[in-house]
Amino acid sequence: MMRRMMFRNERVLYRRKCNALGHDEEIISVFSPEKPFTVYDYKYWWSDAWNPFDYGRDYDFSKPFFQQFEELKGSFPLLALSNSRAENSEYCNVNDKSKDCYLASASYEIEKVLYSNRVAFTKDSADVYISTKNELCYENVACRDSYKLFFSRDSTNCVDSTFLYNCHNCQNCFGGANLRNRQYYFFNEPCTKEHYQEKVKSFDLGSWQNLQKARQEFKNIYDKSIHRYAAILKSVNVTGDKVTNTKNCQHCFDIELAEDSKFINWGGYNMKDSYDSGPGTGDSSELLYEAFDAVKVSRLLGVGVVYDSHDVRYGFNCYNSDNLFGCIGLRKKQYCILNKQYTKEEYEKLVPRIIEHMNSMPYIDQKGRVYKYGEFFPPELSPFAYNETIAQEYFPLTKEEAIEKGYSWKDPEPRNYQIQITNDKLPDHIKDATDDIVGQVIECQHASGSPSETSGQTAGAVCNEQCTEAYKIIPQELVFLRRMNLPLPRLCPNCRHYQRIKQRNPLKLWHRKCQCAGLTSENKVYQNTADHIHHKSTEHCPNEFKTTYAPERPEIIYCEQCYLREVV
Repeated sequence: MMRRMMFRNERVLYRRKCNALGHDEEIISVFSPEKPFTVYDYKYWWSDAWNPFDYGRDYDFSKPFFQQFEELKGSFPLLALSNSRAENSEYCNVNDKSKDCYLASASYEIEKVLYSNRVAFTKDSADVYISTKNELCYENVACRDSYKLFFSRDSTNCVDSTFLYNCHNCQNCFGGANLRNRQYYFFNEPCTKEHYQEKVKSFDLGSWQNLQKARQEFKNIYDKSIHRYAAILKSVNVTGDKVTNTKNCQHCFDIELAEDSKFINWGGYNMKDSYDSGPGTGDSSELLYEAFDAVKVSRLLGVGVVYDSHDVRYGFNCYNSDNLFGCIGLRKKQYCILNKQYTKEEYEKLVPRIIEHMNSMPYIDQKGRVYKYGEFFPPELSPFAYNETIAQEYFPLTKEEAIEKGYSWKDPEPRNYQIQITNDKLPDHIKDATDDIVGQVIECQHASGSPSETSGQTAGAVCNEQCTEAYKIIPQELVFLRRMNLPLPRLCPNCRHYQRIKQRNPLKLWHRKCQCAGLTSENKVYQNTADHIHHKSTEHCPNEFKTTYAPERPEIIYCEQCYLREVV
């Protein structure tokens, strides 16, 4: 999974020149200026002004296949970034149908969305991660079908609410966990409408200091709540987390409508018979192995960004194509090897020879690791440094750790910012933020000497979260914060993104036992409110399971049966 993720840069953007002949304008790209690649802007790359076959070559049986593919990639024009059907959304990547968006990535059909990732069918929202069908939402993680929901996690169909965890069909709730079909709850206690409104008004989250107090109160609620071992809904014979309408899938995360698959993350939607794939695979796809960002495809091996294609092995950025081996950037082609056209008979005769050659002359990387047919591309062939990719987000490493593993690393570019507002000088309340704050260079809290109350980051430390050390408030952001009565952020967009990532459990499983001990949880923190299926009040639940909660974590983990007895 790490190896595949090392080939996917979603959020790290640079300015560089377009290398197309006669097109030397500055463009936004996922490739930094010093990378020795030929890079075309989106419109030119997709045009007919150049021919991908011009870079084709004969297969050389004196060299390992992966070396030959790397040589092809080194000469082939690369797509600056993927941002299709965008309107006033130039700073977005891996997006389709974005309108008036800024720094939103890996998203589909969004409007007026800022600083967000993995968002779909959402509008007028900011700083959200995994958001589907939401509006006027802020700082949420894995929430959907909600309106005016702030600082919440794993919640659905909630309206006018703040600081919710695993709540469903709630309205006018503030600081709740495991609520179902509730209204006017304040820190998990019912209130009258008038009393609720008074309490919420007393917190006044337009103030940064008040927000930190509310955040701590919510943490207390979270720590004392029970947690479902995994979010597996309407599924049969499944292990993993965040799985819906799926059967016979093991070790899978963030998938829906999948069948007979294993080791899949972020995918599904009528996906079948696949293994070791993701992120971003599925949509009526089958027979995928070692693939990412592959949609409406079948019989794929070792590919990334391949759409509407069949029988593609070892390819990138290929579309509407069949029977390709080791190709880049082909559209509506078939029977090609290393971007060279063959007849059907020639192709079918040569491919078995290449497979045999890949096994007899494998690629060996700098660490001595061997890559034969069936393996994904070696990490050292990624066009990105480890910390430019989503691998760093889900499996963070220090520079030293990455280099030890043989991964490349990009040091931060020199920052010559002239800080105009230090972090401690930001107005506490949004009502005191004047129009002239827009565009000013603000110091990120992780780069300042003030304590960070949002992340646990040591004040003044060099964080490992791609910190830009400074940031700006853009006009539409200020308008949104004023409208929602929310304070100015204290962290740069990258650091804010990493705080949201930390709220998700890791993409790993541990074998554990249910912590329901009859009348209470094992640690006596949670008092059960219902009779459980294991009957005797003092009897410990015997259920065991695989969960994304590591044994050393403090959360109270219940099996499905015990959790539902308490919550539903």
